Amino acid sequence: MPWLADLIYLTIALLTAPIWLWRMTRTGKIRTDWRARLGRSEILPAKTRPRILIHAVSVGEVNAIRLLVDHLATGPGQPEIVIATTTDTGFARAKSIWSARRRVVRYPFDLSFAVRRFLDAVRPDVVALVELEVWPGFTAECQRRAIPVCVINGRLTERSFKRYRNVARLMQPSFRRLAFAAVQDQAYADRFVAMGVPAARTQITGTLKWDAAQIADDVPGSDELARAMGIDRSKPLIVAGSTAPGEHELLMNATPSNVQLLCAPRKPEWFEQAAGAMPGCVRRSQTARGAPVNASAGRFLLDSIGELRQAYALADLVVIGRSFGALHGSDMMEPIALGKPTVVGPAVADFQQTMNALLAGDGIVQTSAEQLPQVLRDLLNDSRRRAELVRNGREVIRVHQGATRRTAELIMSLVNARSR
Repeated sequence: MPWLADLIYLTIALLTAPIWLWRMTRTGKIRTDWRARLGRSEILPAKTRPRILIHAVSVGEVNAIRLLVDHLATGPGQPEIVIATTTDTGFARAKSIWSARRRVVRYPFDLSFAVRRFLDAVRPDVVALVELEVWPGFTAECQRRAIPVCVINGRLTERSFKRYRNVARLMQPSFRRLAFAAVQDQAYADRFVAMGVPAARTQITGTLKWDAAQIADDVPGSDELARAMGIDRSKPLIVAGSTAPGEHELLMNATPSNVQLLCAPRKPEWFEQAAGAMPGCVRRSQTARGAPVNASAGRFLLDSIGELRQAYALADLVVIGRSFGALHGSDMMEPIALGKPTVVGPAVADFQQTMNALLAGDGIVQTSAEQLPQVLRDLLNDSRRRAELVRNGREVIRVHQGATRRTAELIMSLVNARSR
């Protein structure tokens, strides 16, 4: 009963409005594209070939599907690929990657009228949800239209699993509607099955992020970024990616005085806090406007979206953010693939399987906040150990690649079955 789900959603939204309105106003997210989120998406042209809708929530998921999108679009049948995103940062990242080649649209709220408008406008033949995002209203409407829905790069952490189990009666029908769940590992497979996906429709394909971690020694645009921000290429540089509040102070104190530090906060709403914790830092947003640069402090803030890869390419050493506090880690594959010795903190629950593989292959260093200063000094003074970490880390990535091909084959099986 769609009206009942709408009533529940709207009641919750009204009761929690003081909280989410305050947060959205404070972070600037109140200026999002409300029209599109309510389903009034651009009406796409009539289809001349199968159309696959891939929904990637935010920047991390968008980055993970880069190779998959190209693999599908150039494969047998050359289906049309449409990318949907939820967050403003995810939308901006998707547009920066695909605006000239693919349609990028906003994913709607899970209200029946918004979902219907959205599906009327996009008219997909198959829907692939990246990692999770199994919404009851959306999956039910797709089922009514005989549009198969699948989950790819499936991930259901222990923390999320507990929350879903609390509302199992509401969520299990949505999981049962999935044509298949292509998940990253056995632990996630077990949780998807427990939520209602038949075991026969649950397959372990590995994580797309192993494939998205492109092994390369150079990144276009990195030299330009260094010049714009005044980074001294003759001095060591530590790049801390996807950092969170509280970690900037830690990194400032842990970085040796003769070493440069660049921090890239995970979320735009954390930019100002990071700037306050890094007195005298050069901000990318200011250099982009042509402001004069004074890099004498050797501290840099990447308060922009889409340039972290270029920053990683400049690093002598990388520290992974959101891993030294109460959060649950960030992706560590990209800097390792770029040949950067990488250090991570103890909080990595959201990337535990990746960490297990890298630790087993001696391709990463894990440490505590207390030991971080010593670890950074030791690695900066030991070029042999840094080279060893790079060699081992890249080998771990190579061994685990292949999920893109396996996932594309599963998606195309749905496309082919629908066209029969």
